[in-house]
Amino acid sequence: MKKYVAECIGTAVLVLMGCGTAMLVGCDAASGSGYLLTALAFGLSIVAEAYCIGNISGCHVNPAVSLAVLMSGGMEKKDFWGYVISQVIGAFIGTILLAVIFTAGGVTDMTGGYGSNGLAGVNGSIIAGLVVEIVLTFIFVLTILGVTSSKAGHGSFGGLVIGLTLTFVHIFGIGLTGTSVNPARSIAPAIVALCTGNSDPIRSVWVFILAPLVGAALAAVTYRKLEK
Repeated sequence: MKKYVAECIGTAVLVLMGCGTAMLVGCDAASGSGYLLTALAFGLSIVAEAYCIGNISGCHVNPAVSLAVLMSGGMEKKDFWGYVISQVIGAFIGTILLAVIFTAGGVTDMTGGYGSNGLAGVNGSIIAGLVVEIVLTFIFVLTILGVTSSKAGHGSFGGLVIGLTLTFVHIFGIGLTGTSVNPARSIAPAIVALCTGNSDPIRSVWVFILAPLVGAALAAVTYRKLEK
């Protein structure tokens, strides 16, 4: 149970800080500063949580990561489902906290949807959105599998490497899809946005559920072949 609580807390922090930063800065493409701030917020959240809950749950805070770990033999099926449920609950907690803060404080949500993902950056193209998210998740998860491998020997630097990798995939992907690479991070903002009157994010949320899972599965298969 402690592992599930840790995953719930970790995912809540990721969504609160990452999506919250996006809501504040609006990911301004004109100067690029919004991209960098949002990317850093997501990356630094992972760094912080990796050193906070990594020794408890492994700090997956992402169903795609948990799928890759499952496929790699690093966890059992019952734990996988426990992790996924905890991660989704955590994502909702983080998003609801943002809704309370921004509503009660009268703060403008510059993203218009609690930092939810979308296909506006690829002109609504489902194919482009799928490709972007599959590729970015593949890169991110492949890095995680390599860094956390018992053969890697990265030791205490693992959390930093993973956080920096999440940062750089966000720098590329924010302008295209908002960068998901995490189904839980996408589901909660889309549903909360729907409940508050914005139905746009929910229409494409399936892309940000399917693509990260496919990317993670491909990363797990690829790393298993490369490691042999």
